Amino acid sequence: MTGYVLQHLGETKLELGPSGVGDGHWRTGRDGDDILWLVLDKRGTGTNTISEDVIRELDAHIAAAQKEVPKALVIRSAKQSGFAAGADITSFDAMSDVGAANLLKQGHDVLDRIEGLPCPTVCVVHGAALGAGFELALACDYRIAVDGASFAFPEVQLGLHPGLGGTFRLPALIDPTEAMTLMLTGKTAYTKHARSLGIADQIVEERHVAAAVQDAVDGKMTKQEQGLKARALGFEAARSLVARQMRSQTEQKAPKEHYPAPHALIELWEEHGDDRSDMQRGEIASFAKLLETDTSKNLRRVFFLRQKLKDAGRGEDDIAHVHVIGAGAMGSEIAAMAAIKGKRVTLSDVATDPLGCAMKQAVQICKNKHLSRIETRDALDRLMPDPQGYGIGRADLVIEAAPEKMDLKEKIYSGLKGKMKADAILASNTSSLSVDELTKYAPAKTRFAGLHFLNPVSKIDLVEVVKGDATNARTLNRLAVFCGAIGKLPATVGDYPGFVVNRALTPYLMEAMVLMEEGVTKEVIDTAALQFGMPMGPVTLADQVGLDIGLHVAESLRDNLEKPLATISAVLRKKIDDGDLGRKSGKGFYEWADGTPHPDADMVEAPQDLTDRLILPMLDACVEVLRRGVAESEDQIDGAMIFATGWAPFRGGPMHYARSRGIDDIILRLKELEKAHGPRFTPDEGWQALG
Repeated sequence: MTGYVLQHLGETKLELGPSGVGDGHWRTGRDGDDILWLVLDKRGTGTNTISEDVIRELDAHIAAAQKEVPKALVIRSAKQSGFAAGADITSFDAMSDVGAANLLKQGHDVLDRIEGLPCPTVCVVHGAALGAGFELALACDYRIAVDGASFAFPEVQLGLHPGLGGTFRLPALIDPTEAMTLMLTGKTAYTKHARSLGIADQIVEERHVAAAVQDAVDGKMTKQEQGLKARALGFEAARSLVARQMRSQTEQKAPKEHYPAPHALIELWEEHGDDRSDMQRGEIASFAKLLETDTSKNLRRVFFLRQKLKDAGRGEDDIAHVHVIGAGAMGSEIAAMAAIKGKRVTLSDVATDPLGCAMKQAVQICKNKHLSRIETRDALDRLMPDPQGYGIGRADLVIEAAPEKMDLKEKIYSGLKGKMKADAILASNTSSLSVDELTKYAPAKTRFAGLHFLNPVSKIDLVEVVKGDATNARTLNRLAVFCGAIGKLPATVGDYPGFVVNRALTPYLMEAMVLMEEGVTKEVIDTAALQFGMPMGPVTLADQVGLDIGLHVAESLRDNLEKPLATISAVLRKKIDDGDLGRKSGKGFYEWADGTPHPDADMVEAPQDLTDRLILPMLDACVEVLRRGVAESEDQIDGAMIFATGWAPFRGGPMHYARSRGIDDIILRLKELEKAHGPRFTPDEGWQALG
């Protein structure tokens, strides 16, 4: 594992050996200039995390350095994957059991002693420095960023804030408001932005790391100083004013009731931002308290749901060349994401104009993904417009992303017969058509499946891998691993109207339409959903998806489900007839000229059963797909809904929420809604098996 570092140390002659301490997660060595190198190489994994044993071993190395002070200390990673992915989240439950505050104090002591060493300390970061990894870097005097490095505090996504000194070291280093923004949002500071903020003192290519280290050791590296604004925020009155603004903005996106961590951080900074010692004590106590909240426990559950889905996408897919048929919004993004992740991609369409638009879209996606100029060039080199479909014969995977019309797809599949490689897979990006029906027209039935990406492909991680009756296991595995290879989370599901995600989401959208026909305003409906914790209200979401697409999916499901959906409202049909299709046309139920709407309605006169009418049909649909074996497990449903729709993650997913609320309570509530509003609320028989 030390090969990465040894390969890139430039002119430095250094033998890195095992630490001889603890579990051997650190490689150490002193070079000819008496510079001590500590290289993190956590055993048994390809990714560094900052676990208790890593900190304990680091403690021993720092104690040795205090006894025999080197000319300088350099900390970096041996892993190709990057610097460090933060704390070991698997240990958080155990931290609570043995006393989180005491463990945190031990970690703080180690980082304080690094900070206090009487020699220059340098952290070299390649790849990502996240959470505790970022905090380790902040304890050093200098941070050298290898081009492509990034820094972030994602703790807020776990219902926490930084816990190893980040709350006071980052605001002391850079503009405090910028520091707070990074911690409150979990946003990433990529290389150039990190340099402009003052997080990184220098950006270098890997081959120049040794020279940059020498500059830091010799005092030739200029450090950015904080400005007048930072000094002003040392006064409590100024800090309180800014804190009020932060609190108001944070409440809009992360209400304190659901997400206490960012609000705890603001309070911590407001009260103790001028006193490092108080801030440190407050950080430790606050972090330990947040560990015990339901929000943090549920968000940590979400982290592990992601890991489970990721694990399903690991392995070798034997797919080097992908051909995408259809250069519309979906096909273009699928092609771009595959190319960005290293696949050779050809893209065909019946018209040439969409191919040009697809290439422009690929450039924009590369920009949004913060790819470097070279990475963008390489991705575009792998993506080739192919109007004649010559790539079909070379492709290991053909993805059909044509409009949702059975006769059109039948025609496309007929044209593929005799052209595809012997072992190639054909997959359809259908969102509403039956995979088993489509299989009838596929060239090779055992190598055909659904591959349901969600829009926008470049932003939504989940992909439903849909098994038809004839699909063989190897095809399903290759498709799942392909999803993993292009950075997606595969959920292998059965063929059923709407699969899992759309089956659960459609009742939510349709009930919103019925409520509007009853006279409830769109703002009240959306506000109710937002207050529950959904990232977007159902009316806004319908506009975002496209009202015509939503209607098509609803009609497809209505004709094929065993339970009735809400009646498709005349309000929806009229909007479509008038050409108001939502965001893509500039107007739907909302005007989109000013960007995404953010309703915040007065809920005094909202119907008492409003939230349950929106949310419980989703839960009922989840139970149905579980009962019918469409979904593999409750965890898979929770992961699919969270990573496809953003379903209230602090509640742990719809099935987890159902169990937390109580199965009997939900059955009773559904029966009450059934009596009041009709059979679409009849509880699925699968609820009884969950009790």
